[in-house]
Amino acid sequence: MKKLLTTLLFGSFFSACAERQPVPAIPSDPEIEGKIEKLLKGMTLEEKIGQMCELTIGAVTDKNDNKLSEALLDTVIGKYRVGSLLNIPFGVSQKKEVFAEVITQIQKKSLEEIGIPCIYGLDQIHGASYTQDATYFPQGINMAAAFNRELTRYCAEITAYETRACCVPWTFAPVMDLGRDPRWPRMWESFGEDAYVNAQMAVQAVRGLQGDNLNKVDEYHISSCIKHFMGYGVPVSGKDRTPSSITDIDLREKHFAPFKAAIRAGALSLMVNSANNNGVAFHANKELLTGWLKEDLNWDGMIVTDWNDIDNLYFRDHIASSKKDAIRLAVNAGIDMAMIPSEEQQFCIDLKELVEEGAVSMKRIDDAVRRVLRLKFRLGLFENPYWDIRKYDKFGSREFAEVALQAARESEVLLKNEGELLPLRKGTKILLAGPNANAMRCLNGGWSYSWQGELADEFAQAYNTIYEALCNKFGTENIIYEPGVTYVADPNDNWWKENRPEIGKAVTAAGRADVIIACIGENTYCETPGNLNDLNLSSNQKE
Repeated sequence: MKKLLTTLLFGSFFSACAERQPVPAIPSDPEIEGKIEKLLKGMTLEEKIGQMCELTIGAVTDKNDNKLSEALLDTVIGKYRVGSLLNIPFGVSQKKEVFAEVITQIQKKSLEEIGIPCIYGLDQIHGASYTQDATYFPQGINMAAAFNRELTRYCAEITAYETRACCVPWTFAPVMDLGRDPRWPRMWESFGEDAYVNAQMAVQAVRGLQGDNLNKVDEYHISSCIKHFMGYGVPVSGKDRTPSSITDIDLREKHFAPFKAAIRAGALSLMVNSANNNGVAFHANKELLTGWLKEDLNWDGMIVTDWNDIDNLYFRDHIASSKKDAIRLAVNAGIDMAMIPSEEQQFCIDLKELVEEGAVSMKRIDDAVRRVLRLKFRLGLFENPYWDIRKYDKFGSREFAEVALQAARESEVLLKNEGELLPLRKGTKILLAGPNANAMRCLNGGWSYSWQGELADEFAQAYNTIYEALCNKFGTENIIYEPGVTYVADPNDNWWKENRPEIGKAVTAAGRADVIIACIGENTYCETPGNLNDLNLSSNQKE
């Protein structure tokens, strides 16, 4: 009996060990691993640290001429060997040709100075949404409402195709935080509150973006960057980048579940939650970043910070004694690439000193750089750091637009239809009211042409507002447009500001109408600028 018990315990021990080392989602490629090791052996410490840096494109841009600055490129790439850049050139949506021109120049400089290509990333959140003339899809919350797995994958494939058409191989998507607090200003980016729905949608998005050959991602696919690991969507305050209070069980069983599913589906990179949970900052949490992700899932992908979040360990969270100490905490926790986004000099100096002082090991540096280089090899950037974008002849095509239309239709949710009011009959007199009735901005949301989406009316003039669509459908003579409430055109983009209401005009016009369509709600926002104090409509709109 004692012998049997020993055997059972011995078997259980090895079973537990086997659970902690599952088969990796992406089989190791000996050819790629050999190239990485050869490259690592020839790299200086400065070159390795440079590969761990990601800067915004503004760090190498001449602000006066809207072009890349050779002097800044010499500093960023030539001196500090920076390996990654992100964001829209010149701060606003560009045509794919502009992206290609800018990125080709960056890649030529990277190869000349370092011999290693740059990896360029964009927030292409709902389609190639930073690119002019591209196909825009419904936001994540809409895609979850449709819950069409095949369609989600197809939309992601189109996003990858049109992002590659910009010479960009990497997007910071999908957003897969559980949106469980409607005050959270990124609710609409997520796939909603349910862990299962998030996992299902995220897996399809990852597969659509990356394709099937994860060690050799082809010319029509890109790397995903699943985000934001994890618990970002349930801040106690409801405000962006603020602490959560999630139990260990909920963290493991609910918030971690979509990320685990996406990694097992082959996600190549991951971005970390900007905040902290129960007082522990995610960017300094070795148990989660190294333990749960890299070790427990046997995952060889790359972890990148969110915007300037290493500094936040010092300035906001006060868990580091200095910015340098914050770098120590983050890198030792498992961060592979730091989105700085513009202070490359201090980051590189500080991290080098930390290595020389023994506070960060060369083993940890090499592990981080392996992961960065592995991603670049998998994306084929060493063979093709830039490419001819003319072959992407389906970019912005009618075929792709039909897919976006299908997604929009499937995501609609009809709450009630009393008296069979819908569909509206021809000849119906319609009063159209509300601040969102004749604006493109509110139809697209954030991450549309710009971060806050405030430029949609400028860039989307070829498309119809609700007012224009109703005029086309029912005839201008049947549409009475009296908004009653309108937004202030604020140069500082205080999106919530409204002009003095003219409710009386709308009330008077209602006497001439058969039905009223009230387009009420919010203007667009994204991240911290969208922090809400309450969930009420504005007093003007409620009136």
